[in-house]
Amino acid sequence: MTNEPIRIAQMMTDMNFGGVEMVVMNYYRNIDRTKVQFDFIVLEGSTIPQREEIEALGGRIYIVPRYTHLIQYEKAIQKIFKENDYKIVHSHMNTLGIFSLYGAKKAGVPVRILHNHSTAGKGETKKNIIKYILRPFAKIYPTHLCACSKYAGEWVYGKNTEFKVFNNAIDLDKFKYNEVVRNELRKELDIEKKFVIGHIGRFCYQKNHKFLVNIFNEVTKINENAVLILIGEGELEEEVKEQVKQLNLQRKVLFLGKKADAYRYYQAMDLLLLPSRYEGLPVVGIEAQAASLPIICSTEVTKETKITNLVEFLDLKAPINEWAEKVKSISRKDVSEEIKKASYDIKTEGEKLLHYYEGLLK
Repeated sequence: MTNEPIRIAQMMTDMNFGGVEMVVMNYYRNIDRTKVQFDFIVLEGSTIPQREEIEALGGRIYIVPRYTHLIQYEKAIQKIFKENDYKIVHSHMNTLGIFSLYGAKKAGVPVRILHNHSTAGKGETKKNIIKYILRPFAKIYPTHLCACSKYAGEWVYGKNTEFKVFNNAIDLDKFKYNEVVRNELRKELDIEKKFVIGHIGRFCYQKNHKFLVNIFNEVTKINENAVLILIGEGELEEEVKEQVKQLNLQRKVLFLGKKADAYRYYQAMDLLLLPSRYEGLPVVGIEAQAASLPIICSTEVTKETKITNLVEFLDLKAPINEWAEKVKSISRKDVSEEIKKASYDIKTEGEKLLHYYEGLLK
């Protein structure tokens, strides 16, 4: 026996500011690191903004070739697995986890966890083809199955398969509504007397920013005092900026880029709008509720997002003016106790993950 913590290889794809990275980091910050340590295996090209924090917490980062260079990827990960003698590999690569867990099996890792965080969405043909091709093979190499929600788990593993759900839990104290922070930020952004609609997410097809801007444009016809703040970056950002320009909304839409302290910006908002084309279970939806912030989601977002009565759903096929009217009717209220009861407190959930890992090694 040794007093050293169990080292677990967390298999990531790109490690930037994405939702999966936020979930894994939340657990890492709140798990007992005297018993469990995380090592992160990430793809080349990742910005790894969490590097300094990971290393300060005792974690290690290994950068490997992208899985599109499959032979090099497999050689690299198998070498890392063998050199570190990992007993547990935890893959967060969704259907792509077949590649990481094949390597783990070849390297003789006894416990191999696949953790699904996503589903398929309409319109992303190339991505969906890959997901649907790989989905039947999802259960070949893992010894244990996990998911961020019942919906995400059933999508990849099937309805009759047993899997463990770990909530996308967060630090509730960090997100709790704070009037001081709200006033400071609204003053800083010069939106003190505005009705503020917000969105936090990558500028990509899934998040549906163009539809979001169209909704906001309709809202401004009802409430000229409305502003929209967009936090994130991505491949479609310039297209969305051009759309805002064409609609003459430049003075009402703020592009704030990436924010390491994005949690503070929920305080400045009056409403979060999530017209996503698909979601596993959006972390931002949980964070917003922890901040007592109302949310309007598309019906493509899993109903498991609704852990309080602050969440409402609308079909993406509904008329734009229906979305705008729904925005107009929402108000903010304190739901902090509901969040705790729904098992989204990271301190409690971190302990559950620790016990899960320990149980797998017995």
